Amino acid sequence: MQARARSTRNAIALFSLLACGLAGSTQAATVSGRVELRDSKEAQVRKKMDYSGVVVWLEPLSGTAPQAAAPSARMIQKDKTFTPHVLAVRTGTTVDFPNFDPIFHNAFSNYDGKMFDIGLYPPGSSRGVRFDRPGVVRVFCNIHASMSAIIVVLNTPYFGTTRKDGSFEIADVPAGEYRARVFHERATQATLDELGRRVTITEGAVTLARLIVSETGYLPIPHTDKFGHPYHSAPDDGGAYPAVRQ
Repeated sequence: MQARARSTRNAIALFSLLACGLAGSTQAATVSGRVELRDSKEAQVRKKMDYSGVVVWLEPLSGTAPQAAAPSARMIQKDKTFTPHVLAVRTGTTVDFPNFDPIFHNAFSNYDGKMFDIGLYPPGSSRGVRFDRPGVVRVFCNIHASMSAIIVVLNTPYFGTTRKDGSFEIADVPAGEYRARVFHERATQATLDELGRRVTITEGAVTLARLIVSETGYLPIPHTDKFGHPYHSAPDDGGAYPAVRQ
């Protein structure tokens, strides 16, 4: 009996060692890097050296990204501003749009990334939209022409958004081969395509080579309201709004 018990303990110990070895071999990495913007025509970017809002993500070259429940996210409306201005989410994520202003808002998008219209809703309330396919969604308010934001919907959980200094981090990336891709709202698609590169991720901490994003060729395009018409003059926000076109 003692020999059998000893044999069982040894087998358990060996299994534990193997399990630890397997766990160590699949340890995820933290991928970091830095983005630098150049050739900017926007005075604020040139003056403040603000490199925030660039999305960097990794697409697995073999297999598919793990299918996990997409978390919820939110884009608040306060001081007639969407925050964050650029939001990266995984496909299947529901984004809430809480209205923290003392006035009405109407978030919408007429772009192919995701067409939606959550309607006019009052202060203190919130409405949500589920983003079920990848793409770039440009968001506006049907009441306030100055309000705009971008939601980047991705088919991978491995992504990060740059801080003001251009730095970013992507956590829990399994070792393997990936395609690194970039989105920046003031860069042409051709520029973004050229920035794509193959990267090898190993265990531990991995630092990607600096990404230089040029804004040459970027042309801002005025947007219309959700009906495709020019905006009315700015509302006085006293509670009365121009009649809504049908």
